[in-house]
Amino acid sequence: MSLLKAPTVRRVAIIGGTRVPFARSDGPYATASNQDMLTAVVDGLVERYGLGDPGAVGEFVAGAVLKHSRDFNLARETVLGSGLDARTPAYDIQQACGTGLQAVIAAANKIALGQTESAIAGGADTASDAPLGVNDELRRILLQARRAKSLGGRLKALTGVRPSHLIPDIPRNAEPRTQLSMGEHAAVTARAWGITREAQDELAATSHQRLAAAYERGFFQDLVVPFRGLSRDQNLRPGSTPEKLAALKPVFGLDRPDPTMTAGNSTPLTDGAAVVLLASEEWARARGLEPLAYLTAYETAAVDFVHGDVAGGEDGLLMAPAYAVPRMLERAELALTDFDFVEIHEAFASQVLATLAAWEKRGLAPVDRARLNVAGSSLATGHPFAATGARIVATLAKLLAEKGGPGRGLISVCAAGGQGVTAVLERE
Repeated sequence: MSLLKAPTVRRVAIIGGTRVPFARSDGPYATASNQDMLTAVVDGLVERYGLGDPGAVGEFVAGAVLKHSRDFNLARETVLGSGLDARTPAYDIQQACGTGLQAVIAAANKIALGQTESAIAGGADTASDAPLGVNDELRRILLQARRAKSLGGRLKALTGVRPSHLIPDIPRNAEPRTQLSMGEHAAVTARAWGITREAQDELAATSHQRLAAAYERGFFQDLVVPFRGLSRDQNLRPGSTPEKLAALKPVFGLDRPDPTMTAGNSTPLTDGAAVVLLASEEWARARGLEPLAYLTAYETAAVDFVHGDVAGGEDGLLMAPAYAVPRMLERAELALTDFDFVEIHEAFASQVLATLAAWEKRGLAPVDRARLNVAGSSLATGHPFAATGARIVATLAKLLAEKGGPGRGLISVCAAGGQGVTAVLERE
């Protein structure tokens, strides 16, 4: 018996993307679930590109970081509640803040190998509707009661319940291995790399100003769909300046002298969703759709932040892209100077600046700031964890299409757990 012939690897086209305006937690989307937001952005793509006919989309891949138990089949339930054909397969994926980009990569791989012709990928997260866990001791008692063979046994188990057991477990933005929040980890990294307060505030103000300018010129008209009364990102502050940001008090790294990280140069807790439509060139041609760009390379990495960051080293929680990008560029035989646009997810201004410094230390050329996050990024839009990757892919693809002619863009996303996801988009 002979083996099946290896498939020819095909180019993966990015057709377009949709997202809702991102909202600060406990605001306009306080009662919106992950599924509500994902359905809204999927329906936005369905309407824009006419994807409601049977078999139009081969697969839907999406995820969320903060998930209720009811969200165990989030992607599939979203399909069933959307305008997509109910026979569209779907599955969930999760890699912390890298979820949206990893969903795009997973879908792209199947298209590249000829296993499907088109796919939608992305993610959603709501910090407003975060799951509350049952107190662990109460959970053990309830399970013990369930296992009891008699009513007496169940009642005996339940007598162990104490008032303190009724307090729910609140989700914490902290690493299980270190018990430090992401902001505290970023503060350690900022000190290790000597990142100044002034540089952070300058980066944050620029992000707001560039996002505001992009909205004013209509850049997001076909990327953002209004949702629950919002038509623009709620976190956007068009009048933001380094001088105004300088007045804010530090909120991270307060255990050391001269802390530099504030609420203004860090992303807020955010609700939102974003998706991207990917396809083979043949599928796009048959539907008369012009690709915005092509996804041509990607790389992931991880760092040992447990023994590095907490010891004050340079390999901090959010520094994995410092390794992923050089590896990816070496494999693709590219240099940073080959890119027209560089998109770095702005979890914190300090993390962006530390990543740029680390790339230079590892031999890469300095990034031209005029090419960095030219339409604003997470400090201005906000950061619904699993949605950010898809937001960046759609934004960068449109920037390349808008530029016209050949172009190339780099994506760098850091993620909890000491991980990073990176990619390259290109246009002929």
